[in-house]
This record gives sequence, structure tokens and C-alpha cells, in this order.
Amino acid sequence: MTSAPSRPATAVPGGLAGLADHVAGVAEEHAPRTDRDAAFPVPVLDELRRTGLLGLLVPPEHGGLGGTLRDMVDIGIRLGRADMSIAMIFVMHCQQVEATVRYSGEPLRSELLRRLGSGRHYLASVTTEAGKGGHLLTAHAALRRDGSHVEIDRHAPIVTGGAHADGFLITMRGSEDGSPQAVSLVYAHRDQLSVTVSGDWQPMGMRASHSIPLRLAGRVPAHQVIGAPGSFAEISTRIFAPMAHLGWSAAWLGTAAGALSRVLRLLRGPDGRTRFDLGSELLLTRLSRARQRLDTVHALLRRAEDLVCTAPDISVPRHQLLLNALKITAAEQCHRAVEDLVDAVGLRHGYLKDSPTRLELALRDLRSAALNYSNDRLHLADGRLALLDPEVRLA
Repeated sequence: MTSAPSRPATAVPGGLAGLADHVAGVAEEHAPRTDRDAAFPVPVLDELRRTGLLGLLVPPEHGGLGGTLRDMVDIGIRLGRADMSIAMIFVMHCQQVEATVRYSGEPLRSELLRRLGSGRHYLASVTTEAGKGGHLLTAHAALRRDGSHVEIDRHAPIVTGGAHADGFLITMRGSEDGSPQAVSLVYAHRDQLSVTVSGDWQPMGMRASHSIPLRLAGRVPAHQVIGAPGSFAEISTRIFAPMAHLGWSAAWLGTAAGALSRVLRLLRGPDGRTRFDLGSELLLTRLSRARQRLDTVHALLRRAEDLVCTAPDISVPRHQLLLNALKITAAEQCHRAVEDLVDAVGLRHGYLKDSPTRLELALRDLRSAALNYSNDRLHLADGRLALLDPEVRLA
């Protein structure tokens, strides 16, 4: 796949924040078309490559930007203000990169981190599989050992950005005779696979994520298994789950914060002062509730971010409960904040597609949040975790 040349962070004023602002501007320009057509935002991905932001979490010794988890969260929020789809694309890529940085071994590590560090290599995640009900830690399709290689034959019903990815991190059953719970994570470059699109993507929201079904088949060297064979549960606990909850929540918070900002600018403008009664107690109460919801999510997001960065073991129940609470709370409260805003400004600016508030798009996009690894599933897990912590030790 042809990639845009990378550009150092110093080329844009403001460092990482300046890069994020630049990419967000391009995303905002293309968002109406990509939402209308359910099309992947290729020009925005080109800018993520050109700016080097795809290499955010790669250490400088491998050519990356050497960014932090906080940088990923900040950029996820900024991109979410412009387009939730591109924010989700970015943070999910960062999740894949972090797993590669932390768990890949040689010779894959040096080769792949050099590609990722250049900022030109986009990774897609392949974890969904028909018939397993969204269980991340199980897999049906098995790796087949063939000498020094392993064979991949995998169908995934949802692969965000899969048609445009340069490489894939794929969950597979570790061996043909292994347990479905002995899951391995394997990297495959696009050139090593036959990639077949097996369906369409016409959702309510998140349309620009272009999360299509794919069939992936090919043969890769066995050293492209990330981490020890069958060890994906550890990678998930330490990297995939916390990075997903933090990154997704950042994207959702950015989307809702962008919606609130656009509403406030409308209300404070000349037309808004004419159309709306800014002294209305009902209007003021709805604005207050929307802002309260976002401040609550932001506080929980920053606490969870600090936990992931400093806790020696995030697998203990109270830490897992906090991370799951972040995902559940962000999914619910960001969506409800936008619903508050729809009620606040009414039909013209809350419901119609052509309003500058873009509340209609934000509401459709955020409806996916509670379904993206179901809140109901997390509540079941949290109930079990709560039973393991009778002292209720808060994180």
C-alpha cells in the first residue's frame, strides 16, 4: 500500500497539539462526505501518516514520537471533537501499537517498530468472530503450524479500517488441538495475506469507521506471534482492555464536548440570542446537566489514565472495576449529554442534519458506545469482580 511521507512534529507549530489540530481540521472538512457515503476517511489517514501521529507511541529509538498514554488520550479527545470515527480509528491503532511495543519479540520487533515509528504503517485489529458472542478471550479459528510458519484462515465480521490497513493484529486459537481459551495474537502484513471483503457497512452511526467484514488467509513466520503462544489473555488485561477503555472514552468525550461547544457558540451568537431565551431555567438546566456529565467522564478518565500509568498490577478487582466503570460511564453519559443538548435547542438545531451543531451526527455516533463491547457484558463481569472485593477497596 502506498503511504504518505512522514513529517516531524516540529514541522507544525504547537508540537503534538498542533499536529492534532491540523488532522482534526482535515477530519472536520471531510466528515460530512464520509458519514453520508459510509466511506473510510482516506485523506485524514494520509494526514495521520504525514504528521507521524501513527507513530505516537513508538519509542524514539525506533523512529517514533515517543508519546505517552496521556498524549493518546488528549489527541483522542481532540479528534473526537471533529469526527468520532477518526478518533476511534486513531486510538484503536494506538492500542495495537502498544501491544506490539510491549510484547513483540525479535526479529519482528525491530522490523515492525521501524515501520510503525515512521508513522506510515496503519494497524487494524481483528478480534471479532462469528459465533463467539463478543467474547474477546476465546477464538474458534486456529493457527496451523507448518514448519517455521503458521497458517491463518480467519473470518471477522467487523474490522475497523480493514480495507485500508497496512497490517493486522489477529486473535487466533493457538493450535488446532488447543482450547478456545488458549488464544494467540499474531501479526500479519497485508502483503502476507489474501484479504477479501465479504460484506458491506451501512450502520446508523460511526459510518466513516468503515468496519467491514473480512476474510483473511495466508502464511506468516511463526516469530510473528506476539507474546508467548496462547498468552493473549495477559496482553488483553495489560494492554488491550485498558487502552480500549481509555481510548474509546476519550473519543466519546471529545465527540460530546465538541457538540456542547458548537451549541454554546450558537447560543452566544447573534442568531442564537434572537432565537433562544438565554434566561430560560429549562435551557440553563439542560446545559448544566450536559456539562456536568462531561466533567464527570473527564474526571474518571484522568483517574483511570493515572491508574494505568502507575499501578503495579491493574488486574486486581478494584482496578478492573474502575476501568470498566470508565467505559460504562463514558458510553452512557456522553450519549445522554448530547440528548440533553437536542432537547435544549429543539428540532431545528437538535434534529436536522444541516444544523451547524451536528448534534444529529453526534447522537448517531455515540449510540454505538454502549454496544462497542456491550455495557451489559461489562456489568456482568463487574458483578463477579465486586464479589471478590467484599471490603470495597476503592481505586
